[in-house]
Amino acid sequence: MEPYMQLLVALLFSFTLLAVLWLFSLIKNDAGFVDVGWTAGVGTLAIAYALAADGWPARQVLIALMGGLWSFRLVRYIIADRIIGKSEDGRYRQLRAHWGRRANFFFFFFFTSQAPLIVIFSIPFLVLVRNDNPALGPGEVAGMALWLIAIAGETLADRQLARFRKDPANRGKTCRSGLWRYSRHPNYFFEWLHWWSYVLMGINAPYGWVTLIGPVVMLFFLFFLTGIPHTEKQAVRSRGDDYRQYQRTTSMFIPWFPKG
Repeated sequence: MEPYMQLLVALLFSFTLLAVLWLFSLIKNDAGFVDVGWTAGVGTLAIAYALAADGWPARQVLIALMGGLWSFRLVRYIIADRIIGKSEDGRYRQLRAHWGRRANFFFFFFFTSQAPLIVIFSIPFLVLVRNDNPALGPGEVAGMALWLIAIAGETLADRQLARFRKDPANRGKTCRSGLWRYSRHPNYFFEWLHWWSYVLMGINAPYGWVTLIGPVVMLFFLFFLTGIPHTEKQAVRSRGDDYRQYQRTTSMFIPWFPKG
């Protein structure tokens, strides 16, 4: 199947997946299922591309594992952290209040509008599995090493924050332990770093430069849309001066030594 046809099928799949998750969100009255959708969708497409590709089989298995494991870890975290036993995320509560009685109708378009994003983030996997070179190059070895570092870093950051939040004594306080001492958003940083692993792996692949779409689009979302701006606004609202002090002393994104 030609790449453009694969991307078209991927778009239809993504739309259907998000529409189904919208139905789940109606039952649970929680729009957080959209976060599960894009992550699960990208991982599923990575595996599907690998199964359908004519590239080197060992590389196809490797890419399927990398995309699948990244997706599984993040989906599991999102469900545990934001959905099971939790109230709806503040972002979606605000939208629900803004849209009023027609909220569920507008949420359908909000969910399904994410379908193109799933396809965009799946493109690096499509590029990599089509590489038929029967050997792993230095860039791919470096990419695998970076992938391991990034996934380990993101997992550690998530666990450190979860441990901090579990302690009732920390209510209203800002986590400054572990990786959170060096970055206000270490989980976001390592998620972004993870997308660079596919760029390294695509150095010698045909159209490998296209893999840059992953880290570039992810950085745009983190800096200008749903990532850092919303998270910081929520943190200032809930933690006030404690978080403002944290902003003054701690690097926003790239881990670095605190000031003062």
